Amino acid sequence: MTSSNPTRWSVASILLKPDRQLRTLRCIWRHAFALNSLVRGGRRNSLLCERGQALVEAAIALPVVVGFALTMIELCLAMYSYCLISESAREGTRYAIVHGAACVTASNASCTATITSINTYVSGLGWPNLGAGTMTPATTFPDGNQNAGSRVQVQVSYVFPINLPFVPKNSITMSSTSVMYIVQ
Repeated sequence: MTSSNPTRWSVASILLKPDRQLRTLRCIWRHAFALNSLVRGGRRNSLLCERGQALVEAAIALPVVVGFALTMIELCLAMYSYCLISESAREGTRYAIVHGAACVTASNASCTATITSINTYVSGLGWPNLGAGTMTPATTFPDGNQNAGSRVQVQVSYVFPINLPFVPKNSITMSSTSVMYIVQ
């Protein structure tokens, strides 16, 4: 490698030659204060400045890009968790509308669902809880009975923990409610 051609360089040549290290640091310093390197020192110094410029740009941009990516992942997990509790509430009401007061099995045994059995059904649906939060179902019969034509309401609450670096540990409480009429 010759010193007359400033465009040919390698990492080893910069690390092994202190004068190039010093010139590169000077150029980084000039760019930090927005001085024009072409006016001071000509083309050779501007090419040396470009070597350190990419490193400085990467050091500034990388934390921003990583922070944005982690925030997007957290938002996607929150949206998934909301869809999870919405579907859980709907499944709970579907279970309750077919297990009303008139529900009997083939052997004429009663299969009427209670509030506890509906809440247990919703809790045990087994969908992946990727947000690692806690889900709490609550079932009510607004009309006061489980007869056909009465309403059943299942509300699912979910505490979603926020797990972002450099953000205080906090949580968001989400809830979804589903109401349907008992059919049998």
